[in-house]
Amino acid sequence: MDLEIGSIVEGTVTGIAKFGAFVELPDKKVGLVHISEVSSEYVNDVNDYLKVHDTVKVKVISVDAKGKIALSIKQAQASAPVAREKRADRGGDRPEGRRPQGRSFGGRPQEGRREFRPQKRHEVSVSFEDKLSRFLKDSDERLLDLKRNVESKRGGRGARRAD
Repeated sequence: MDLEIGSIVEGTVTGIAKFGAFVELPDKKVGLVHISEVSSEYVNDVNDYLKVHDTVKVKVISVDAKGKIALSIKQAQASAPVAREKRADRGGDRPEGRRPQGRSFGGRPQEGRREFRPQKRHEVSVSFEDKLSRFLKDSDERLLDLKRNVESKRGGRGARRAD
């Protein structure tokens, strides 16, 4: 079986690493699903999504000259309507870098045209304030650990030793 870029095939997970999962395809070739291609959500640990011996549908993204096969689970599951919804969240089908119609360069609506209003995004389960407080807590803990480490190497409290 010749692998074509863009084809969707079923495979079996043979190994999991920090950076992704190895999937054995029907023709006994092994490809890699990079961690960024496991799910459309943020993936911190591949083990949360996949286990060894799982059967998964994957899309062939690329095959390089050395025979390395790049695969994607999220692209195999994605369909055309979902892709359109994502573009609508960014303000429609307009190309990146173009300003929305109806606005002058000053940012005010032009006369006779409707003002551009992006569609509201779907609600996120964790609020921004919760994310921010978690980030601040984590960064404070890291900073405290760093200070302790530095002070222990200097002999404590930053006092210089008399020679």
